Amino acid sequence: MERNIEPESTSQRERIAADVDVNAVLADFPMRMDKLALFDPLFELGRQRKTDLDGKPIAMMELGLLTLLFFFEKKLLRSRKTSAREHEQFLTEATQGLYRLEATDVKDIVNLIIRVFRPADGLGHQFAFFDLSTGETRTARTSILKADGHDSQTVTQYYTLDEDGLELVFATKEFYLEFQLSIHQLLLRKQLEKGEFQGALRQIDEMHIDVDTLRERITRIESEIKRSIVSEDTFQRYKNLLEDIDLRLNRESEEFKELLEFVRETRERIYADRELPRHQKAYELIVRIAVELEGVHHEHTRLLQQSYELGNQALRAAKESMYYTGMNAFSFEHEVGAFIFGKLLPPDSMEGVIAPFIGLEQAELWSPLTVFAQQQVSGRGEEFGAQQTFMEMDEAEEQAFAKQRRTEITMIIRHLMNFFDEKNREQVELESFIEWLREKGEAELLSSRGFYECWLILHQRSPISHTGWSDSGGENRGTGGLQEAIAEELQGRALNVTEIGKVIRVTPRYEIQNMRIERTEDEDAV
Repeated sequence: MERNIEPESTSQRERIAADVDVNAVLADFPMRMDKLALFDPLFELGRQRKTDLDGKPIAMMELGLLTLLFFFEKKLLRSRKTSAREHEQFLTEATQGLYRLEATDVKDIVNLIIRVFRPADGLGHQFAFFDLSTGETRTARTSILKADGHDSQTVTQYYTLDEDGLELVFATKEFYLEFQLSIHQLLLRKQLEKGEFQGALRQIDEMHIDVDTLRERITRIESEIKRSIVSEDTFQRYKNLLEDIDLRLNRESEEFKELLEFVRETRERIYADRELPRHQKAYELIVRIAVELEGVHHEHTRLLQQSYELGNQALRAAKESMYYTGMNAFSFEHEVGAFIFGKLLPPDSMEGVIAPFIGLEQAELWSPLTVFAQQQVSGRGEEFGAQQTFMEMDEAEEQAFAKQRRTEITMIIRHLMNFFDEKNREQVELESFIEWLREKGEAELLSSRGFYECWLILHQRSPISHTGWSDSGGENRGTGGLQEAIAEELQGRALNVTEIGKVIRVTPRYEIQNMRIERTEDEDAV
């Protein structure tokens, strides 16, 4: 059995290794180690052993970070003359009540911190590491503080944050997880502008992870809403949180559309020179980028729809649950009875308190003899015989209605033809056409009842061509018929519309069964 297990385990390891490009993983290894080198001066301070007058250990690493924030605030205030003396005063005030230190002790701590952040040899802080990509030992040099002038009269040296110091300050600042996708979108645009297509593909893979993380977060919020909302304050907090998520997702969706347009323009620009050897690889990469970016955008659009449903359904359910919880917790004896009998109110005020609870009982009675009475086809409160038939539209109203419906259906057919041409296919599904309308900014059309009436008509009349129509539905009434308008948009083509089992929830109000739409040449067209 052992000889059967070993080849299987080896092949499994080979398959896993084949899925991961080792060179791609090691490409950024030195740069990431350089980022770790920024933190080494803080850890070196943490290894220093210093105590105050009471023998209490001093947190040197924390004082080092506090020093960075001090110089950063000075930089924000545009103060160009920050000396060690000001640094001593700041640390004395910051550690007051924490440590018992003499002035000389504070001065030694300041000198030590400055010496670690700005070594006297002028070479900067050195951090050695083994570079796995080259197999050699490298040394990263960081400069946290730098000189910022000198006063010869008072023999005072001024300091300020160097570029590595600023980067270290920003590295210690929290960037919230929900902004990672926006950051990756900005990085992707920069990479596309510089032509770094291989790095752009990796950036899109990271965006996939960001979308999955956001989806998990929204799912977790949905569970928290159903479980945690027990007060109006909690409800308002979750409502504001969902509004922030919707705002951010809409902003990210707009950025996705701009990125897709930028990728399309880049692909068209490279397409003209794709036969050149140096452009063949770039064209293949930009095509892959377009496909992958479309996939991320599609997943993000579904995430946006999920957030809408969460705001419309979960919050409403939570509010109703909170209402019924309050109703169950309401005690008539405590809330009303104790108030009435426990306070000596004047008669006028007492009448106002008890008035809602002493209404006269009303009951609607029905006699069996009414079965034998003459029946009338009218609603309650209407005059008998006032309306014996259904109301009908006059000819002008009917023509206006037919014209409006004809305009809507013609617009939908025109969009459908453009969708066929853009996708370069002769068979599509209604679900993908709906997603395409959202991407093109025609989502308002999906909220119109005419959109769904159009597909009912097309399905009933399928196959759609310029011949074979009847006028049982009155489509051809008015100025110009619906059949002629659709035939003009088809331009010698025919549409065959068939059902698919899935039901699509397009909006909270409308649902429609998915359909397969096939465009063919009309054999009867002249």
